Amino acid sequence: MRFASLGSGSRGNALLVEAGTTRVLLDCGFGPREVAFRLGRLGLAAEDLAGILITHEHSDHAAGAFKLAARHRLTIRMTHGTSSAISPGGAEVPGVELIDSHQPLRIGDLEVHPFPVPHDAREPVQFVFSDGRHRLGVLSDLGGSTPHVERMLSGCDALVLECNHDADMLRKGGYPPHLKRRIAGRYGHLDNNASAALLAALDTSRLQHLIAAHLSQQNNTPGLARAALAGVLGCAGEWIAVADQETGFDWRDLR
Repeated sequence: MRFASLGSGSRGNALLVEAGTTRVLLDCGFGPREVAFRLGRLGLAAEDLAGILITHEHSDHAAGAFKLAARHRLTIRMTHGTSSAISPGGAEVPGVELIDSHQPLRIGDLEVHPFPVPHDAREPVQFVFSDGRHRLGVLSDLGGSTPHVERMLSGCDALVLECNHDADMLRKGGYPPHLKRRIAGRYGHLDNNASAALLAALDTSRLQHLIAAHLSQQNNTPGLARAALAGVLGCAGEWIAVADQETGFDWRDLR
């Protein structure tokens, strides 16, 4: 199994997960042309996808999903709440499959395990992916951890973990007060210290890859995110990768 990011941040998110001959796009916050360009950097095309999974309806995660699905006849999978909150924008999608936030599903060679998270969306979920041997946990867009989140992510071989903001940078920055409250609130985004505390609650004995993701370009830095997570693992900060808004990150293999 392997995974890569097309881009991560407030201007668009998309993650690619591959097992065997199955490739699934998790979120699609970019338009079809941009997705094609970013897939091309990874040696793939949209025709290689087995479908699209959507975590929630916010535009940086879902803006391009329906157009991409309509153009390439892809199935979109999402929760009922997300489906009720999202608009296809006139695109004629071949298929929308509603998923249960507590029930696993199979897409080709991938086992997909959704789980609910606290975020200011209708029915947001995040995912654990498995090929039967390895587990990849993906977690972003939540205001705080829960025991269920920690149970789902414990023992993963790889983690893509939100480190959205540094609390001091957000507090001192130029965002309006209502936006600061939303980001730092119970249904907002994890700051570096909250992400580190969540990581400390997990079994990381199998961890091969840790990627800090969804970093705010105004309220965080890669160095601060790395330092917070490295302090938990007792590793060098350079071992922790950071998902970039423009380039995401290249393929990571699980062996």
